[in-house]
Amino acid sequence: SVWAEHMSEDCRRRFYKNWYKCKKKAFTKASKKWQDELGRKSIEKDFKKMIRYCSVVRVIAHTQMKLLKQRQKKAHIMEIQVNGGTIEDKVNWAREHLEKPIPIDSVFAQDEMIDCIGVTKGKGYKGVTSRWHTKKLPRKTHKGLRKAACIGAWHPSRVSFTVARAGQKGYHHRTEMNKKIYRIGQGIHTKDGKVIKNNASTEYDLSEKSITPMGGFPHYGEVNNDFVMIKGCCMGPKKRVITLRKSLRTHTKRAALEK
Repeated sequence: SVWAEHMSEDCRRRFYKNWYKCKKKAFTKASKKWQDELGRKSIEKDFKKMIRYCSVVRVIAHTQMKLLKQRQKKAHIMEIQVNGGTIEDKVNWAREHLEKPIPIDSVFAQDEMIDCIGVTKGKGYKGVTSRWHTKKLPRKTHKGLRKAACIGAWHPSRVSFTVARAGQKGYHHRTEMNKKIYRIGQGIHTKDGKVIKNNASTEYDLSEKSITPMGGFPHYGEVNNDFVMIKGCCMGPKKRVITLRKSLRTHTKRAALEK
């Protein structure tokens, strides 16, 4: 693997538990390689080895936490596979994009179907009625009615894993398939010296306006960067990170052709 010369502070924070206490030495040796002749030669050697021997090329990307007004400063880091073209094309593409941001519109397009991966809202320790939606017992039941009445036969003398029990509800990893992209909007940007905030007008509502409602999104704030608007809902509370990926399933339904 080859690391970029300049690693942002957001990314390096992820490698420490306590950033303010640590010596902040992560990737200092890797970045020095780019500065002298010997180091650059070894980097070139690594790239040539990748082209010759590798069958899969992946890039390590991280989020830009400084663009958000959030408490968290640690970036989320992810390994993403590069597909298409020869191995040399893949390595060259990854090399060209070192230290560069990858905008959302270079990956996804409007009216495309995508998958959302994330962690759901946590609900804590819940009973069997809330957790598994088992039927409540009649009102006159002794010792409580929000229970599973029978948890299995005498023999086998074990409780099967298929029986509904109380326990943790929510905070589960989930993948939701086939979400339609309704809009990929540009963030607030400057063009010809003017600040352009108009990224939410439609054919039916031509008034110039930003995607952020009055007073901001509840529990989130203002959206000043590029955004993706998808059909329906997605898992997790506000501010939780969500992984978007190209749809894996083939689209057979007419809903996929919706504009």
